[in-house]
Amino acid sequence: MRRRGTSHEAEESGERWLLTYSDMITLLMALFIVLFAISSLNVSKYRTLQQALHAAFSGGNILPGGKPISQAHVPASTSRPSVATGQPASAPLLSLTAPNALQTLSKGEASGASTAHFNVTSAASEQEEFITLKHQIEAYARSHGFAAEVHPVIERRGLAIRVLTDSLLFSSGSAELRTQGRPLLREVAGLLGVDEVHPVVVAGNTDDVPIHTAAFPSNWELSTTRASTVVRFLISTGVQARRLSAAGYAELHPLTSDATAMGRARNRRVEIVLQRIY
Repeated sequence: MRRRGTSHEAEESGERWLLTYSDMITLLMALFIVLFAISSLNVSKYRTLQQALHAAFSGGNILPGGKPISQAHVPASTSRPSVATGQPASAPLLSLTAPNALQTLSKGEASGASTAHFNVTSAASEQEEFITLKHQIEAYARSHGFAAEVHPVIERRGLAIRVLTDSLLFSSGSAELRTQGRPLLREVAGLLGVDEVHPVVVAGNTDDVPIHTAAFPSNWELSTTRASTVVRFLISTGVQARRLSAAGYAELHPLTSDATAMGRARNRRVEIVLQRIY
């Protein structure tokens, strides 16, 4: 009897590793599913997967089984303390890689991680959009002879389309839009209309030469009126008015020194800025 009992216990102890192995395979499968889900840009599918995993691991849908390993007889010489205490050996790994699915973090932390991931991917997509628009504007300016007057640049604030006003948009001391600049603004309006999301700021800038006329007592009025003129033209070509705003900076934001005629000509400009959201 003693020999038969010893043989039976040895057989059970030899097969116990199969249960641990099957648990590990199941958890690894869940890990890879979660990793694949968070790499996807589809937020709705990600949330659906999160709810499905929560329902699967919450315990409500698990079929009843036999006695758990933690309640089974374990010899004193075992070298698996995590199994003896009922803690899965791979729990720390899942707590680092799939906090949302297994609810090992608070809801606030999980929501913050999801929002950060979405913002990073959205910012990358936004940057690619700006690069595409920049190349399209540069190509149009080159093909129509405006390359010297039009300079699109990608900045921290967004995509800024710098248009020099001399000989293209406005005459000296005037805020009336010239015929030469209308085709360029129509092309810009068409590109802005494709987006329909990002806000657009039109900013007027002058040089440091003072102006004092009946229409424009200072460069503040001149720069602001020029920006408003461009805004009205963009609205007339189909750009949504709610996306647009006008600003005048006078001579306070020069690109270069006003000490030379070339520098002053470069500072006299209108900037159409497609602002960043992310």
